[in-house]
Amino acid sequence: MSALFLMVALMTNILSNNATAVLFTPIALELAFGLQADPMPFALAVLFGANCSFATPVGYQTNLLVMGPGYYRFRDFLYVGTPLVVLLWGAFSLFMPWYYDLL
Repeated sequence: MSALFLMVALMTNILSNNATAVLFTPIALELAFGLQADPMPFALAVLFGANCSFATPVGYQTNLLVMGPGYYRFRDFLYVGTPLVVLLWGAFSLFMPWYYDLL
């Protein structure tokens, strides 16, 4: 589940968050059914991962809108967004198994 979150979070910075969610939701559900696990945490991994579009300006429209007027560069998004994605990935990896009693 943690790897799924990370994969979705990385892809949402290349694609849009909507496209990433549509692409990975069936994969997550099939993975859950294949593991005979509750599909809800896997769906939430896609939901939260698809909204981690902080590391590039390409991932979300608002990032592109503020890039020009704010005089931001592509690497500014990488410097600020990458640690934020890693922080959210760590929090998800710690709390989601605990919340759904998957330990």
